[in-house]
Amino acid sequence: MQGLSASDAATRLREHGPNRLPDAAPDPLWRRFARQFQSPLIYILLFALAFDAGLWLVEGAEGWPIEALAIAVILLLNAALGVWQEQRSEAALARLRELAGAQSWVLRDGVLTRIASTELVPGDRVRLEAGDRVPADGVLDDAHGVMLDESVLTGESVPVDRASGEPAMSGTLVVRGRTFLDVTATGPASAMGRLAALLGGIRAGTTPLERRVDALGRRIAVWVLALAAVLGVAGVAAEGWPRAPEMVIFAVALAVAAVPEGLPAVLTVALALGVERMARHRAVVRRLAAVEALGSVTVICTDKTGTLTENRMDVRALDAVDTRRALTAMVLASDADLATGAGDPLDLGLLRFAAAAGHDPATVRAAHPPVSERPFDSAWKFARASVRDGSAPVSYLKGAPEVLIAQSVLTDDARASWLEKAEAYAREGHRVIALATARGEAETDLTLLGLALLWDPPRAEVPGAVQTAQAAGIRVVMITGDHPATALAVAARIGIPAVRVLTGEDLDRLESGGLAAAQHDVQVFARVRPEQKLAIIEVLQRRGEIVAMTGDGVNDAPALKRADIGVAMGQRGSDVTREVADLVLLDDNFATIVGAVEEGRSIYENIQKFLRFLFSTNLSEVLLIALGALAAFAWDLRDGEGALLLPLTAAQILWINLVTDGVPALALAFDRTPGVMQQPPRPPQAPLLDRPSMRFVAGAGSLKALLALGLLWLVPRLGHDVDAARAVAFHFMAIGQLLLTYPARHTWTHPLPNRYLHAAVGLGVLIQLAAAWLPLTSQLLGHASLPLPLWALVFGAAIASWACAEGVARLVWQQAR
Repeated sequence: MQGLSASDAATRLREHGPNRLPDAAPDPLWRRFARQFQSPLIYILLFALAFDAGLWLVEGAEGWPIEALAIAVILLLNAALGVWQEQRSEAALARLRELAGAQSWVLRDGVLTRIASTELVPGDRVRLEAGDRVPADGVLDDAHGVMLDESVLTGESVPVDRASGEPAMSGTLVVRGRTFLDVTATGPASAMGRLAALLGGIRAGTTPLERRVDALGRRIAVWVLALAAVLGVAGVAAEGWPRAPEMVIFAVALAVAAVPEGLPAVLTVALALGVERMARHRAVVRRLAAVEALGSVTVICTDKTGTLTENRMDVRALDAVDTRRALTAMVLASDADLATGAGDPLDLGLLRFAAAAGHDPATVRAAHPPVSERPFDSAWKFARASVRDGSAPVSYLKGAPEVLIAQSVLTDDARASWLEKAEAYAREGHRVIALATARGEAETDLTLLGLALLWDPPRAEVPGAVQTAQAAGIRVVMITGDHPATALAVAARIGIPAVRVLTGEDLDRLESGGLAAAQHDVQVFARVRPEQKLAIIEVLQRRGEIVAMTGDGVNDAPALKRADIGVAMGQRGSDVTREVADLVLLDDNFATIVGAVEEGRSIYENIQKFLRFLFSTNLSEVLLIALGALAAFAWDLRDGEGALLLPLTAAQILWINLVTDGVPALALAFDRTPGVMQQPPRPPQAPLLDRPSMRFVAGAGSLKALLALGLLWLVPRLGHDVDAARAVAFHFMAIGQLLLTYPARHTWTHPLPNRYLHAAVGLGVLIQLAAAWLPLTSQLLGHASLPLPLWALVFGAAIASWACAEGVARLVWQQAR
């Protein structure tokens, strides 16, 4: 069969549309914009603004309510920034979904081609095997031992047998066997498309990290709201009812300044940008919650073939009793397609060797019509193909040497000799496959044909990645279905310290206590069944380890789901493992896992940086406003209009937090800290802000507040009025806040230069200067223009604050060593 031509497929794709569920309509821009105001504090602030504006209208005051207008403009700017952040994170996550999308082998122009499942059209012929999700509605053809799990549609948990000519619905899972699917319906017209209305309402939840940050913000809010309420009540008592709206606005502005309202948005964008950066390095995060666990991984349990090795199976030699029949077994017991490269790399390696030896796979298969088959499974460790050879059926088998040799008709000496040879070849690092034949459809009383020796070299970058992981306090454990001697040989080549190996049979004999004891000194497990991977993970987790586990087959799904980080193979992995995995490796490479762990640690490190930045600057504002307000109440300090002299106006407070906070905090998401892999894994229960970070927040925030109070005291004594003093304090707090991003970045190791941060800080300083220079913004921000000598004072104090914060950072991190 030829399948569709490329031009016909393109025409049908335009006619039927992509093979995917209908996307839910995105929220309109106005709704996204309105969502930025959904905060109790913002509600109170808007109410106070409306109240103030109402009084202005009723009283018929001259001019405009300047502060109310300023706050309204600042809130609008903040909402616009929030919409941009939301769209940026959604776009990043959408690109990740495309990268992690399903792929299908489809027959086009007579050639099997790997394409995105979204490009399938009615009339396509798709190749399916165990572990594949049926990508569209269709009819099975050339089905061999197919069993489908249809629970996603019917709710029936027991898989059902399906034969050629029977329908298969999109979304169902091939549990066993292999087949072709002739596609009849795609996208909205398919079975899963008809359920789209039910699925469309599902929304992604928040990550544990986001929930922890939100809880921290709520705890801070309780104390800050109490302080704001006290200051508001005291202000109303001191100023009287006519100034009540002004005092309410001031108190609420203080609460908005101190409570990290924008933190969840910045956190979401930082996570999205981080995982997008991972995707560029061939690791696609399917769940944002996995990022937090990546930074805490203590054990990586990895497969050998294709992950630690190149998955380039080449037959180096054939130790055969009957070379011709052994080559025939290589071809018939393999179901790969040499012309297109579709199929298991081991089967492709066997076919390449047979073809080079003169046994063309297409010719051999045409001469031996199929009768029945038994696909390979880790439960029985061999594959059988029964074909017609003349008038009688004959079976050809390939599989694990210990299994097929045990079922072969051999003398005891001959059996021991073959097993010894298989062991010796495995110790050399070869993957050893036994070949056998039998009459009829038998799987016992076999005739051994020989041993194929395949070589799959370790990836060049893996030894360095293993060393990096071990230096970072991460233990690397190999779990493979291969021969124990082969596993030990590969482990030695890549740097996994292993003097002992446990096999699946050993695990069966061990009680759970014995397995837990063995875990201390065993780094290699061989001939392991998928269900035994689950037992290994559970033992490690009971010991408090945070486990990342790789897998590719349908039977690996339970272990991947149980692991703290399930890692699926993007090239050779089944659809079901990709669906349950937290991380998909687009290149199936162990080094990519280590890179993802490093990126996960970097993301968490960057989150801690902007937590230090935000909380230290917020603390400085709370201290300045609270201490300044108490001083004004205590000494009845007044401005030129007779109003209580508060250190900052409400508009200035909101400008500092809503305009100068977000962009520098977001720029910290681009920080790169080379030393993260020289630190031990972070315990999952570790606080968001560790003790050194808390000391930095307290020290840097307090010193900055004291400097601001000093400026408020100094400027009037230099011959300037109180408005100038407040403007100096305002500009110092804003510019000093921008500069505080630099010491907030430093820990035991110094990050690399961050051009995005330099740009954000430079832009923030320019915006601050423009706000003072432009007459309108200067008036809205409480007469913020300054003469040149006072600007020198502002920048001198800001640089002094930066230097003090750098000193605090050095001190706290040196003490924490």
